[in-house]
Amino acid sequence: MTDRQNPLPWVETGGGVSRRVLSHSPEVMLVEFRFGPDGFGAPHHHPHIQATYVREGRFEFTIDGVAHVISAGDTLIVPSNAVHSCRALEPGTLIDVFTPRRDDFL
Repeated sequence: MTDRQNPLPWVETGGGVSRRVLSHSPEVMLVEFRFGPDGFGAPHHHPHIQATYVREGRFEFTIDGVAHVISAGDTLIVPSNAVHSCRALEPGTLIDVFTPRRDDFL
């Protein structure tokens, strides 16, 4: 076993969204995000590649200006440095993988 394997506490991130880091190593990080009604992740970018899995709910992701509606069981990849945002069309949960680890989440 390497690095952190137990979930960290929930953190309110604003916009009706909270997150908790489930596990991480320097190379990869697994994070759970909860979105309330009308939860919104503001446009941003980061050097990490992000893979998203919708555990429950329905979301609209905008990646470099292109909208994608995804729901439970769907996945998508956000490339490194792509400007992206996420809006909950209904409350739900996302499971995200970041590579490398997002040290700003620790």
